[in-house]
Amino acid sequence: MARSGSVGSAGLLGLAALALAACTGPEPLPVEAGYGPNPTLPEPRASLVPTVKTAAVIGWTKQATPIPAPGFAAAAFARELEHPRWLYVLPNSDVLVAESNAPPKESSGFRDWVAGLVKASAGAGVKSPDRIILLRDADGDGVAEIRTTFLDNLFSPFGMALIGSDLYVANADAVLRFPYRPGETRITAAGEKIADLPGGPINHHWTKNILASPDGTRLFATVGSNSNVGENGMENEERRAAILEIELATRTVRVFASGLRNPNGLAWQPASGQLWTTVNERDEIGDDLVPDYLTSVRDGGFYGWPYSWYGRHVDVRAQPPRPDLVAQAIVPDYALGAHTASLGLAFYEGDMFPERYRGGAFIGQHGSWNRSVPSGYQVLFVPFDAAGRPDGPPERFLTGFLNEAGQAHGRPVGVAVDRAGALLVADDAGNAVWRVTTAHGTAQVVPAS
Repeated sequence: MARSGSVGSAGLLGLAALALAACTGPEPLPVEAGYGPNPTLPEPRASLVPTVKTAAVIGWTKQATPIPAPGFAAAAFARELEHPRWLYVLPNSDVLVAESNAPPKESSGFRDWVAGLVKASAGAGVKSPDRIILLRDADGDGVAEIRTTFLDNLFSPFGMALIGSDLYVANADAVLRFPYRPGETRITAAGEKIADLPGGPINHHWTKNILASPDGTRLFATVGSNSNVGENGMENEERRAAILEIELATRTVRVFASGLRNPNGLAWQPASGQLWTTVNERDEIGDDLVPDYLTSVRDGGFYGWPYSWYGRHVDVRAQPPRPDLVAQAIVPDYALGAHTASLGLAFYEGDMFPERYRGGAFIGQHGSWNRSVPSGYQVLFVPFDAAGRPDGPPERFLTGFLNEAGQAHGRPVGVAVDRAGALLVADDAGNAVWRVTTAHGTAQVVPAS
């Protein structure tokens, strides 16, 4: 018997019927049409009820792993974790893993309620562990045999950054600083709050990533929007849909770039020194809109949200309109496919992989929920040229997260390059961290799809 406030079988059937009805309409374009510097951008197609389709999570067997591109091998660096979302590699090769999920928040309406029910079936409904785990591969065999709780009693932690002997952690509502000593396996000191981050009862996009400036004097923090397209009121979007800059000496915070609906990945491109980010774009205007994207970030730049998408394509749902801001909107550098939930970002600076990978971007695509045909559920590689610009079509680097029946073994999120040059991938639904290395043979290109 369903408890008060829950949804019984009849309600679930009704919701399924609504979701199915929302999926009817024109056939979606091939997902690859929404990739690259010039994606196909069809006309928007709004629906009364949002398309809601996720892959039910079934997990991995003990023998199974994701499938790497030819010439590479994938193995578990650690299994049986608890919703691992984000990764950070310390100078001594220890790997920090943020085990985290959304904090309690109030629903912002019917769409959030429906989406929340279906997302729960996709492994996103677990209580946040609120901790950071340390993984250590002391014998160098590619498997972490030491696992400790490095920090706990956090609040939906996500991004991490080490500057000297200070470890910064981004909770869902603040940046904290902890003392760090190389080699220690646990921090017991209380964190010192450095800066508040937008949180609050809605907190539609809760993940907050951080990245240190090259000189260590500043932190950059990602803050997603409090809505899909401003429907909760722009008064609830202050310092949101933005990348913030935190001056550590003065603890002052300013908006570095805005109009970025939900930025997550942050990284410095090694050839150009430019700041880049991955951004989740808006939902509910069709299977093929709007592509998530990878873009360089300009100081003071405005990227459209909520008033326009992919440059200056006006979103009529954002009211009142702001043609003055639309006129300033920057076109993103590189599309990553509609609804792919592109989150993780790491530029390759290791020596293990073939030379063609140096300076290119690895991107963790968590997977769609607002598309009738699933997209994402993979790790992409985007090649870059010597000048630090995207150079060619994206390539499928790590797949196999979806099986032929459309069920999910896992969902990739954060990516990082370890000290040996291998790629690490956090899989929050599969509760694992995967490690991809070169294998015997020649690495081959696998086009994205």
